[in-house]
Amino acid sequence: MESCGTVVSSMLAVFLVLHLGLIPIMAQQNELQIGVTGQAVILNCTGIPHDKQVTWKYDKVLIRSFTTMHLKGKATMTDRSEISPNSKHLKVLDLRLSDAGIYTCEYDSHTVSISLHVFKLTISLSGHFLPNEVPELTLTQNSSHPLRDLNITLFNSNNNIVRPKHLENKTRQKYILKLKQLEATDSGTWTCHVHSDSPLINHNISFDVKVLGFRNPDLERRYATVDSTVILSWCLNFQNINWKEGFTGQLNWKQQESATAHELLDFNITARGEKHETKKSSRFRFEIPESKPESTIEVKLPKVHFNHSGQYQCQLAYNKRYAHSTIELVVMKVSANPVGPLPRGAKMTLICQVSSPLPSNAHLLWERVNGTHMDIKKSKQHEVKVEVNISAAGLWNCHLIEDNDRKISLSYPVEEAPVWISYVVTGASIGGSVLVFGLACLCIISGISWQRRRQRAKRMARARQHLLENKTCQCQHRLNK
Repeated sequence: MESCGTVVSSMLAVFLVLHLGLIPIMAQQNELQIGVTGQAVILNCTGIPHDKQVTWKYDKVLIRSFTTMHLKGKATMTDRSEISPNSKHLKVLDLRLSDAGIYTCEYDSHTVSISLHVFKLTISLSGHFLPNEVPELTLTQNSSHPLRDLNITLFNSNNNIVRPKHLENKTRQKYILKLKQLEATDSGTWTCHVHSDSPLINHNISFDVKVLGFRNPDLERRYATVDSTVILSWCLNFQNINWKEGFTGQLNWKQQESATAHELLDFNITARGEKHETKKSSRFRFEIPESKPESTIEVKLPKVHFNHSGQYQCQLAYNKRYAHSTIELVVMKVSANPVGPLPRGAKMTLICQVSSPLPSNAHLLWERVNGTHMDIKKSKQHEVKVEVNISAAGLWNCHLIEDNDRKISLSYPVEEAPVWISYVVTGASIGGSVLVFGLACLCIISGISWQRRRQRAKRMARARQHLLENKTCQCQHRLNK
């Protein structure tokens, strides 16, 4: 019996020792929490009765003690931290990478340990870009534990996965990712998802990408007819993306790609989003409409001329970086040769012309209203002019067609000349012919008469010369006698 009691006592002693040994071991198990620099993190002190006083420490250095005295310690985050009166949780503000480590919450004889893993995400140019620029992301991690490999997935503002180029990473502390060229539509809140199996990490880090630019495409083609009114506008996106930076810009025009650019107006946008425009050129008449959105640059051509065609380029300038959007204005006109009513039996050439070559999916087309398929003339690819020969009066239309869609049209009415005009024209033609014949005959007669007078003058000159020679000979003969 004594041996049995001894065995039982020994087993109880061993169990007690093991139990007492497990208490500090369990107390040392750390709960993992994730924080991001610049943000706030709340460290949970779980299982605390509301009436208990707690003390928070960082690597055994006092942060704060929630007592009647509300003691403050000497840890680096002391002035950026506070303890919640109800939950006793510790809130650390404006988190820094160096704040990573072991935090302990102590009350009575109990200790709760928390391992804070801190991430820092930075983006080049502070997240402010112009179109076609390539941003770089840098993700840095810090922890009290050995750093593990991270799997990083990026989502753009439309929640689509973006596959960046991972630059060389020699350590696990820093990851550098290079994105694709940005467009204005990429503006918005992006997400960086960080994953690790050991320790288990599944955390999303949000960051803003702002791309200052135009809602217009890079090159927009506009068509207009002579004497029409055209408004050219460029929509900026600075209000939609809350761009709180000042920038400038200007609107230039040149008739051809290789021609000299002329500044039409300049503008500047303040950090408060206020726009100021100044007209710079009087090369041709244009207006700046007043009733337009603040985010729009706009010019109005009240009466388009053929030489108003060309490239209108709106350019932005921010921190010595530039972005632009171009509108190409193509102008169409129609004319006739000869001009005026068409006499009966006569012919006329109708000419339809544009100011610059058309793209391969566009062409010009003459057609006669209420005419047949024979009264249609289509331009060839990239031609700027199409002509049609007509011999009868009627209404003709010239269309500019792009992808089977009529962009603009111009009409040219051909009127038939009255009968008396035909007689006048016929008489004028006959009279002109007679006049030309008469002038030709007169010229011939005058030429013959002039030729005869010339020959007569030559004969008289020879006769005078002969008489003079005879007189000289006679005088010499008398002197010799």
